[in-house]
Amino acid sequence: MIKNITQGGIPMLFRQKKKAAVSAYDREELTPVIRCSICTGEQVAGFQHKSTGQFEEVMLIRDAQDLESFRAHYGITEEIKHIY
Repeated sequence: MIKNITQGGIPMLFRQKKKAAVSAYDREELTPVIRCSICTGEQVAGFQHKSTGQFEEVMLIRDAQDLESFRAHYGITEEIKHIY
């Protein structure tokens, strides 16, 4: 038996997704980078600490749409450096 699941009186099936707000990151301490695997070609977007060089993984990049989503979510307009 399927129950009618609602949230705020609107069936969840027909709800519009809310736009994610732009998340902030510390531009003084973090640099947006894409870490690429030479062997598999896998690409992971994240941030690298300028002081320590440590990489923080944020999301897997499978196609250009994922990269644009990452840019939009964090408000990144500049070129993103690739590290291997």
